Amino acid sequence: MKTLLFIAFASLVCAQSSDLARKRPGVSTRWATFENRKAGKGAGGAENKGAKGRPFEAIAPGETKTLLDIEGSGEIRRMWFTIQQRDPEMLRSLLLEMYWDGAKTPAVAVPVGDFFGAILGRAVRFENELFSNPEGRSFNLYIPMPFRRGARVTLRNESTRPLPYLFYDIDFLLTPEPDPDALYFHAIWRRSRWNKPGEDFEFLPKVSGAGRFLGAHFGVITHPDNTGWWGEGEVKIWVDGDSGLPTIVGTGTEDYIGTGWGQGVYANRFQGCLVADEKAGQYTFYRYHVPDPVYFDKDLRATIQVMGGDRKDRVIAMLDKGVPVTPVTIDVGGKLVHLLESGVDLRQHQSPPESWVNVYRRDDWSAVALFYLDAPENGLPAVAPAAVRTEGLK
Repeated sequence: MKTLLFIAFASLVCAQSSDLARKRPGVSTRWATFENRKAGKGAGGAENKGAKGRPFEAIAPGETKTLLDIEGSGEIRRMWFTIQQRDPEMLRSLLLEMYWDGAKTPAVAVPVGDFFGAILGRAVRFENELFSNPEGRSFNLYIPMPFRRGARVTLRNESTRPLPYLFYDIDFLLTPEPDPDALYFHAIWRRSRWNKPGEDFEFLPKVSGAGRFLGAHFGVITHPDNTGWWGEGEVKIWVDGDSGLPTIVGTGTEDYIGTGWGQGVYANRFQGCLVADEKAGQYTFYRYHVPDPVYFDKDLRATIQVMGGDRKDRVIAMLDKGVPVTPVTIDVGGKLVHLLESGVDLRQHQSPPESWVNVYRRDDWSAVALFYLDAPENGLPAVAPAAVRTEGLK
């Protein structure tokens, strides 16, 4: 077994080394920055006699900056941003949009913070397979984003304050011809604030076409009336014509991001929890389907249940106070009793007061869903305005 593992590891290392040592014929490298906004060949650093002439620009309230606008085929390989004002309101108010191949609607329309891992506007140090923030002051992305005929990237300041300092670079490749098998990258942001109990959070509405669901960034603000644990909800994914019931179903929120029995702070390659602030009632986490791809040929839709749990006596106390929770199951000695199917009143159930009860509840959920699609437009609803995105942030 050890020999087989060594051979597999050696093969992987050799493959990676081979890729690093190979030059793709006809492919050229470009960087778009304020020092060379059009990423022109031999056109960088034109101001101040080639010294540091325009490393940053300001963005006024309501202003949109075009960061990249090129024609031809290629692939974005990296993005980097840093700004001086990194408070939750600003990070939720800056709207990043990306357009492929001259499309009229953006494939990517997301708040900068949530997209780059500063979920709920909380910028913390982390690194994973696709994003990083080395010291809590910058935003990096390493997701391949192919295009066939052109790419345009914009940033709009939808806050009421000027943003004095924006630094960025977008690193991409220009190719002699497009890859006919490449998919287009898409990302959308959604929020559901204080849902009705039993109403799941739809973080990716039904998208039509063929593609790959890449993963999501989640943010949760717990409702102050609730007690106990908030993360019992299961992720559900409807694939290729699923109607009543989905094909893919998880077992719980922390289970979906690879941990169990609650979740603390950690950052792994494909899954992590970046904020677990019980006092503030804020949690942020992510999951990427890189080694376990989720493909679809016709359509895909994804939700997560807004469900938590607490001891039986505490759930009854919430019910007596009029807190809108709906008991779902009760665990009695390892046997799960289905309260919704049985219709049994929790108050009348013969079980110890410390028995664990799962409940539908109200919380504030937001998410950025990441996916690839075989078309440059996705037909999904437009991103919510800044006032909706920033409501209730601390």
